[in-house]
Amino acid sequence: MPGGIVHLPHDRLSIIIPDLHGRLELIPRILRLPVPEPNDTSCPWTAETATPLHIALDEGRAQLLFLGDYVHSERRALERWQQGLQEFINGYHQHKAMDQEMRENLGTLEILARLKTAYPEAVHMLKGNHENILDEEGRGNHPLGKFAYEGEMVARYMEQFYHARTIKLIDLFETNLPLLTTGNCFMASHAEPARAYQYEEVLEYRQRPDITEGLTWTANDDSAPGSVETMLSEWLKEKCANDRPHYYFGGHRPIQGTYNLRAGGKYIQLHNPCCGIAAILSPAREFFPEHDIYTFE
Repeated sequence: MPGGIVHLPHDRLSIIIPDLHGRLELIPRILRLPVPEPNDTSCPWTAETATPLHIALDEGRAQLLFLGDYVHSERRALERWQQGLQEFINGYHQHKAMDQEMRENLGTLEILARLKTAYPEAVHMLKGNHENILDEEGRGNHPLGKFAYEGEMVARYMEQFYHARTIKLIDLFETNLPLLTTGNCFMASHAEPARAYQYEEVLEYRQRPDITEGLTWTANDDSAPGSVETMLSEWLKEKCANDRPHYYFGGHRPIQGTYNLRAGGKYIQLHNPCCGIAAILSPAREFFPEHDIYTFE
């Protein structure tokens, strides 16, 4: 069984994508994002030297990291959630709103699975707190209910309209998603770490539900002071150039604008529900948040 950590090669471009929440239309746009050559040291990068991300993936020059939360449309579909709640209460005798929601959710999962199959060594997906198809309490998961009873509504929909084997396969997919990534002068998880975790703890996350919870559910200001700085120092000290700043990336909590800086400027929070966001990190030069984080519609 795989551990909870992905170690990314240091000689490729790294493109980091925060929460999708069923926005499957963003994925083709992500694959068309212009990215520089891995040896391009210019800042900011120029369009003349850029190529679409899908070509860079084909050529083995780039790697794509998704930070979790692939399902549940959240506030952008608030009215649909309210309609779906009535459908749920009425036993899904009618289910048009939830059909639309689940088309986006399952469509996103299918596209990501196809991407992972096409680029098994270059496309990676972390677990978020919304990866809980069973809406269970346990294994580091909690039932989801933000704008309605999203978790229970999805779980009941799946039970009513899909075979148990399909549900089990999605659960296995979610359970086996890694929790944390290390790369060239950066780390990433879905949420800000609740505390500073040791390497062996994350490897053993299946026996430690608190590890899953602490890397997927941590709210703003709930991380123990110094957690990010300690992990960057301990996890990257022998693997990254010391003359460059080290950053920890996450999504999870919504922001306004392009990014938020937390943990003394070391934790970069990316998730804006109103647009797509991509952080592009090059092996050739230092990462600058003000230049190297992009928004797209």
